[in-house]
Amino acid sequence: MLITIADPFDPSLPQKLGEFGEVATGLDRLEETDVLLVRSKTKVTREMLERAPKLKLVIRGGVGIDTIDTKAAAERKVQVKNTPKASSITVAELAFALMLAAPTRLIEAHISMCQGKWEKNELKRTELFGKNLTLIGLGNIASEVAKRAIAFGMKVYAYDPLVPAQRAEELGVTLVADLKEALSKADYVSIHVPLVEGTKNLINKETLSVMKKGAVLVNTARAGVIVAEDVLEALESGQLSYYCADVWPTDPPSPDYPILKSSRVFMVPHLGANSKENLLRIGEEVCSIIREAQKEGVL
Repeated sequence: MLITIADPFDPSLPQKLGEFGEVATGLDRLEETDVLLVRSKTKVTREMLERAPKLKLVIRGGVGIDTIDTKAAAERKVQVKNTPKASSITVAELAFALMLAAPTRLIEAHISMCQGKWEKNELKRTELFGKNLTLIGLGNIASEVAKRAIAFGMKVYAYDPLVPAQRAEELGVTLVADLKEALSKADYVSIHVPLVEGTKNLINKETLSVMKKGAVLVNTARAGVIVAEDVLEALESGQLSYYCADVWPTDPPSPDYPILKSSRVFMVPHLGANSKENLLRIGEEVCSIIREAQKEGVL
């Protein structure tokens, strides 16, 4: 069996994969590949799948599988798996860090100090304590965000039609059945949904308009969930006070991407899953997936 690693994983992973078969890096041996490991950089297209006649399993190190042509994979009987649990803590920590950075004015304060300024009176802070957080989606990552928000004294709401009320209750989260109602309650909104047909452009002019004026929007999910032009307009009008973003249409984003025009955007370069601990967890989950595929006779 040949396992091909297309994107950077933890350096220890190739050795761990040695128990299953031969390991290659890059795409030079795609035609011989049985298992393909990718992260966000490599796009698994129909054309790529056609170049891999022996391929049986694609594993996405991370959560979103929107970079994989799942329809073409299904047609070729190629299984597609991801590692949803591995990244929960690290992405949740980043989302929460972004939520903290905006109201505490951390970046602005740092920049002003570097410029030799002392803006103690100008940089007014606000607290997370006592504020309302609405989570769009209540999966693994959002659940971890909820735990942290509750520990900070926030009231947490969530919109997720796929999550039972009992799960929300266990987390101490109030589940709201209507998206607009959930958004209207929020001082902070954090997005945690995959990019699928039903979530594309979910945050748009209409949904932004029902938020509290001056709300903070955090996106560590996918750029396609928002309409960038509408978010920019909301920032310029004051409907949003900040947009905190880790995700972009492309890595890196085009200089013409509308969001980049606003000074009310806190930006990081898709760091969500990029912690040392998470890469190790992803590697462990990858090995478990391959082991399970062997047991099931897929490989």
